Amino acid sequence: MSFLTDLQGAARQMVQPLRRVMVRWWLSQSPSRQDRFATLGPLISVLLFLTAIILAFWYLRNEEIERESEAVKRDSEIAQQQIRVRLNDNQEQLLRIAREIVTRAVDTQEFSAQAKAFARDRPEITHITWLSKHREARASVSGAGFQDESLMTTEGNDPSMPLANQSNPAELAFQAARERRQPSYSPPFADNIGTRVFQIHVPLIDRTGFAGVVIAEYSIEALLRYYVPSEVATRHVVAILDAGEQVVASTVTQMPGKRPKRALIQHEVPLAPAMNGLVLRGEGYRTSIGLISNTLFWMVVALSVLTVWMLLGTWKHMRRRLQIQNALSSETNFRRAMENSMLTGMRAMDMESRISYVNPAFCAMTGFSEAEMIGRKPPFPFWPPDRLEENARLLQQELQGRSPAGGVEVKILRKDGTTFDGRVYISPLVDSKGKQTGWMTSMTNITEAKRVRDQLSASHERFTTVLEGLDAAVSVLSVQQGELLFANRSYRLWFGADPAGHALLSGSQLGRSSGPDADEEVDDYSGLPAQALTEMGSDPREVFVESLEMWFDVRSRYLQWTDGRLAQMLIATDITTRRHAEAQAASQAEKAQMTSRLMTMGEMASSVAHELNQPLTAITNYCNGMVSRVRNDSIQKEDLLAALEKTAKQAQRAGQIIHRIRNFVKRSEPKREPAQAFDIVEDAVELAGIELRRRNVAIHTYIAQRLPTLMVDPILIEQVLMNLLKNAAEAIDNAGLPVSRRHIELRVVPKHTPELGGHIDFSVTDMGPGMPEEVISRMYEAFFSTKADGLGIGLGLCRSIVESHQGRIRAENLYNGETVVGCRFAFSIPVDISRVDPPVPTGSLGPTTGSPEGSAVNNKQATP
Repeated sequence: MSFLTDLQGAARQMVQPLRRVMVRWWLSQSPSRQDRFATLGPLISVLLFLTAIILAFWYLRNEEIERESEAVKRDSEIAQQQIRVRLNDNQEQLLRIAREIVTRAVDTQEFSAQAKAFARDRPEITHITWLSKHREARASVSGAGFQDESLMTTEGNDPSMPLANQSNPAELAFQAARERRQPSYSPPFADNIGTRVFQIHVPLIDRTGFAGVVIAEYSIEALLRYYVPSEVATRHVVAILDAGEQVVASTVTQMPGKRPKRALIQHEVPLAPAMNGLVLRGEGYRTSIGLISNTLFWMVVALSVLTVWMLLGTWKHMRRRLQIQNALSSETNFRRAMENSMLTGMRAMDMESRISYVNPAFCAMTGFSEAEMIGRKPPFPFWPPDRLEENARLLQQELQGRSPAGGVEVKILRKDGTTFDGRVYISPLVDSKGKQTGWMTSMTNITEAKRVRDQLSASHERFTTVLEGLDAAVSVLSVQQGELLFANRSYRLWFGADPAGHALLSGSQLGRSSGPDADEEVDDYSGLPAQALTEMGSDPREVFVESLEMWFDVRSRYLQWTDGRLAQMLIATDITTRRHAEAQAASQAEKAQMTSRLMTMGEMASSVAHELNQPLTAITNYCNGMVSRVRNDSIQKEDLLAALEKTAKQAQRAGQIIHRIRNFVKRSEPKREPAQAFDIVEDAVELAGIELRRRNVAIHTYIAQRLPTLMVDPILIEQVLMNLLKNAAEAIDNAGLPVSRRHIELRVVPKHTPELGGHIDFSVTDMGPGMPEEVISRMYEAFFSTKADGLGIGLGLCRSIVESHQGRIRAENLYNGETVVGCRFAFSIPVDISRVDPPVPTGSLGPTTGSPEGSAVNNKQATP
């Protein structure tokens, strides 16, 4: 007893110094560190709690799983070994029977006897069969030991029978035994009664080669039932699975209709020596959880009590500390937040201009620390040396209360020697009793703002200079008030400062009137979002100002003015010179068209004279004949009337020729009107026929029926056809071609293409020598001609006429192999193909043949 007392006293003496050291260390810590250490207690206890649970669970679970896994592995390998021994023994017996068959030592009866003896002691065997190399059953014995002729027959589609040209498991094993010359196991399959089985095929090899197989069929369920030790089956579930991981047989029968529960512990080994995809699996489960449950329960209770006790103590301590710190923190944090968050530099001075306070922003601006500025009197270290007198004067002015309301701009010197522009505001510093104790100064850095202001001023000056230097008139008018917000020099030069010029160019009356009915006016832009108007563009328009006799190209858009008002901006460019040039070009084009027609008729003058000579000669002959017969009283009244009628027809013919020529060369303004393609072609062919007959060139025309109406100038289109026909006739005549090639084809047909849409296509095809490629590429150039006396304006004028009607003209050579056999000129005129006119009248236009003496129009109709 005394020894125990002495031991307790010694322990107390050892613990006492340690306790004093711990108390002294705790008291030496700051309150914030004491709070931090006080919060570590609950955290450590919680961590210990979780760690203990995790470690205990992990250790016990791993120990149990490892123990159960070893047991499952051991039992699985035992079952595998038992089945392997049995299969190897059976294979040796089957090899012995096969050797006796090969050596002719046994026949079918002796084979049946040996097979019966073999199957009697082996319940896993369902039958033993001897097959020839042609898959014919020589003998077959069932597992019960009886001869069964219904086994292994080709009739009935027995899955156990290998069949040629099929891929059932029995056939695969048969082929493998034949090819490898060694025993082969088949994949598992269901026999004719649904039992899962597999076969071993032992090949029969004699002097001639492969002679057949001996087949032994195993029942997988019987193999598992008879050769898995009973002590293994009682401890664990042993199952055989196929290649698809489906259970084929098991030592435990599953409940029907229920999905088997997956075992937590599994071990799989192949079913040797079959190696046919079957796997032997052992399964185990955890069992012992009672001890772990009790242990965890008491551990959780103990650690929970410890955690609650430490949390309560910590909470009580933290609450006491928090009450003391809140009062101090609420006062200091507010002041510190104001000082540190302000971007404006703050400086306090007493009544003697001594600096008593600077905030962090002021220190950051000047680069001087708080210690370097507190207590300093003017001149201050942040005053530039060259501005000491000026800054002292400004300071005295501010202290006397004469500083401007907008503050004072001063130069501030940083500690590193650089300067910046600052704006300083000074106000009296009054304490809580209303007594002034000094001065409070606020300072902001305006260097960047001043630089931006200067840049904006320079940019505005440059922008104004550019606008004033433009030759175009630029004006901006307020939409609601009608006030002219901006006008450049060109606008003021043309329109002055009157907003009426803007309205005249825009073609509308913008702004509100100031008359008595102003309230009744409708605001066209009320309710419309300004963004939609400013994003909306405007197509350029040409405006003629009569007072200035000038043309302007006007472009407008809406924008928001600097004060947010909706305004319209106009840019009017003087295009008077361009309009005069365009008018002159149009006049020249009209003159060129007239000149071209006159040139055409000039070239055809001799042909026209010859054409008119025929009816005039006939009239003269008829008149002379009638005069002479009247004088001799040798003419009857009927003969006189017939002669007069013939004379009238010849005069009418001459008049028609002159009328057509007069209409063709008559000067008139281009005028588009509804016209029929048939009428245009008829007039062109009549005029061109004179030239064609002179050159002995025939023309064949084809005009499609029911063509739509054209909106064209008929004379201009007729001029294009005349030029093309005349050029084709000249090409044929100048080449001296034979009669078989002296003809021209004129076709008029409707077409529709994705590029041009609906149009009427006019084509002139000749059988002449064609044109060189370099001529085709340049034939539309002005004053380019291949004729010695040509002016080079014909085809260019044709192209201008066609393109003025939104059409296209094209030319191409015609080939027979690589030989040029003609040329085709074609042009298209857009038309609405849905509008169709009546058919062409029969007999009005047909093929025309010319000769040196001239001939009349052949009235044979050209039908499509």
